[in-house]
Amino acid sequence: MRRLFVAAVAAAGLAGALAHDAYATSRRKTMSFGPVLPHAAYHTNPVYHASLLRSSEDPYEVARLFVEDLVRDIPDGAFEIRKDSYTDAATGVTHIFVRQYVNGIEVADGDINVNIKDGVVLSYGDSFFRPQGAQLFAEQRAVNPHLEYCDSLFDEITTQFAELDPEAGVESDGRRALRQLGLIYNWNCETVHIPDVMADHPDFAAAEDYASSDVTKALLQFMIAATPNQELSAELMGNPGKFLPEMRVTFEHHLAGNHPPSFTVENVPDAVNPVKGRLAFVQVPTGDTNTLQLVWKFEVEMQDNWYEAAVSAEAPHRIISVVDWASDSPVPFAPVPKEPEGATYNVFAWGVNDPSVGERSIQKENFDSLASPIGWHALPYGNDPQSLHLRLKDASKIRNTSTTWGNNVFAHEDWEGRNNWLNNYRPDAGSDKVFDFKYDPKETDAEDALEEAKKYINATVTQLFYTSNMVHDLFYRYGFDEVSGNFQQHNFGRGGQENDAVIANAQDGSGYNNANFMTPPDGQNGRCRMYLWNTANPYRDGDLEAGIVIHELAHGLSTRLTGGPANSGCLGWGESGGMGEGWGDFLATTIRSNKNYSDYAMGSWAANQEKGIRNFPYSLNETINPSTYKTLDKPGYWGVHAIGEVWAQLLWVVSQRLIEKHGFVDDLFPPKPLEDGTIPEGDFYRKQEYFADGKPKPLVPKHGNSLVVQLVIDGMKLQPCRPSFFDARDAIIAADKTLTGGENVCDIWEAFASRGLGVDSKVEGRTPWGGGVRSNGFRTPAECSSDVPPPSDPAPGDGDDDGDDDDDDWPWLSWVIQEATAYSLSWPF
Repeated sequence: MRRLFVAAVAAAGLAGALAHDAYATSRRKTMSFGPVLPHAAYHTNPVYHASLLRSSEDPYEVARLFVEDLVRDIPDGAFEIRKDSYTDAATGVTHIFVRQYVNGIEVADGDINVNIKDGVVLSYGDSFFRPQGAQLFAEQRAVNPHLEYCDSLFDEITTQFAELDPEAGVESDGRRALRQLGLIYNWNCETVHIPDVMADHPDFAAAEDYASSDVTKALLQFMIAATPNQELSAELMGNPGKFLPEMRVTFEHHLAGNHPPSFTVENVPDAVNPVKGRLAFVQVPTGDTNTLQLVWKFEVEMQDNWYEAAVSAEAPHRIISVVDWASDSPVPFAPVPKEPEGATYNVFAWGVNDPSVGERSIQKENFDSLASPIGWHALPYGNDPQSLHLRLKDASKIRNTSTTWGNNVFAHEDWEGRNNWLNNYRPDAGSDKVFDFKYDPKETDAEDALEEAKKYINATVTQLFYTSNMVHDLFYRYGFDEVSGNFQQHNFGRGGQENDAVIANAQDGSGYNNANFMTPPDGQNGRCRMYLWNTANPYRDGDLEAGIVIHELAHGLSTRLTGGPANSGCLGWGESGGMGEGWGDFLATTIRSNKNYSDYAMGSWAANQEKGIRNFPYSLNETINPSTYKTLDKPGYWGVHAIGEVWAQLLWVVSQRLIEKHGFVDDLFPPKPLEDGTIPEGDFYRKQEYFADGKPKPLVPKHGNSLVVQLVIDGMKLQPCRPSFFDARDAIIAADKTLTGGENVCDIWEAFASRGLGVDSKVEGRTPWGGGVRSNGFRTPAECSSDVPPPSDPAPGDGDDDGDDDDDDWPWLSWVIQEATAYSLSWPF
């Protein structure tokens, strides 16, 4: 019956029927869902726990004692401090990432992140599994989070369909929203019942143990759902015996340690590389309790997707959760040598968003001894994918290039739209490295527009290389460095995993009107794919709109920083997935802004639409952009891009509040380090301050726009895996307490509260796809109200001390709710 309903919706032009869109858009199939963990929480003032710990100067020892205290009531409370934990050199905060183990097997979504400074736990997130009652493990046949996700999604479609105005046109907001929701349903739910059907197939008979046959069956089951090729999906389902014998499993064996099985699988249909996998547990809510499900965790790299999937280890091999490491921006609706002679580029300079707002100019290669010590066109032979035959002999020697190939970025054309990239075409600027190429697109007949765009590929690749390197260097200077998981082939001995520079495809031939970024864990190359946009004649090239490139590269930033560099599954769906989009929009908009305030639309040049590719421009004017936290409940705000618009708008309001207070700096790049490594304050930082022991405090940006970038990036490091809007808001506030001592806490609270994300905002009935009923809250904490004095001593908090569903981690919050009056901030324009 449900399939018939969805078919009827599709026939009505509501689900997947995009023919009425102004321009045909390349929409790749993507799957992302997973169970909601109601017990997961983020705590920003856990002083009552820190006071129980023995004094220690070692943050790792503090974390170990702290976590031991947290899990003391959990049977088999085993855990491991992950190797990607690190200390932020700028703030002095140590970010510890902890993974839970049960019976020697990791709980893949059992995470604790602890933020420590000077022996004090500043904040922590906790999603560890805590058994309730006698049942520890889920009964396989009774557990189906995939079906629960699809049922809740289907119910929303039914509700919205019933409320649809029958007279509304095909381009009405309601019909557009249902088309979007229909796509999400079709992509994620089309095969939801197949595992139960396939469980009875002779080729899928359950084995007695978790041998390679179970791995291949579970993986093939996932590929039936994941492949966008419907013919292949049908063949995999109808004749699995044809494919299973060809899928070769190689298990990894360890000399020591209690490691669960890990493996690679070759010859996987529709995968472009061997699939990595391991045995793990994931948590599955069952009614009022929480149980563990044994799964195979797969990392599946496909042409347009890179999935991290959890599939039941036992038949029926149901998908428990899946995250797509690829993120879209569719129309939605060695010794360091002395500084060499640098390259020059004829490009749209940093801050010029697109060809409609400025002309190209000659820009110089950025040499920064912190961010890019050997410049943009050099890397050691030992880290050079094109020099494998020289890696052992000349590994430490530096290779200098005259193409768009270096330590941070490999940029090239990808007209074939495939996974080949190593030997793709790149412009060669010769020994003087003058990248000065013609860009003069001409209007042509429609059938010749693609060839016309290809004529300026040298200029396109140069622009993509320039913008991507500038983004790398900017993010680095605000704390996205080697130990925190940035993208570099060589890390200069500074920690982190190497050999993961960004692979940047210009004019990717796999589609139009899009852009995406794939973010695997630290040590694997990020992949940025930029497309042509057939929204005008001549075509418009997404590589030339800096905001789109910045947005995509920001996915790598937020994914690597949230939950730790080795965990790419923390921003998969719902509010967390939406914020992954929102951070990209916010950073792109902040970078292009100037001291004369203006509203900004996202992607307007490439899309050839004045209002851009979002529902509203980013604006302080509530008539122009009315978004509040409650907006997430509206039709059309189920997808991650729409959720992200709201988050970006909230951040935009926060940023303007801080600009009003601290002023605006024209150049977001901090001063370059001096020869002795010290960073001059210039007019960028406040005067250096020192702790009582003489150690320097973190440098604080003195202007509002640079400060907010720092706080947002610091907040990503503090927040937990799979954060909510509340968690990310609290992490930014915690970041200000760490950096400035909290001098902007009330300004930040008032800005968030002005758009409904105050202390009294809440959400009820949260669903796996981001649904629920939200309530705007316009209150701020008591200490931010000038007419209500706070009590002299803060009460200890653990998230919800008194069972009233209020976050008591903010000092005196329960007292505030009782005593303070609602406070709403409105901007004067």
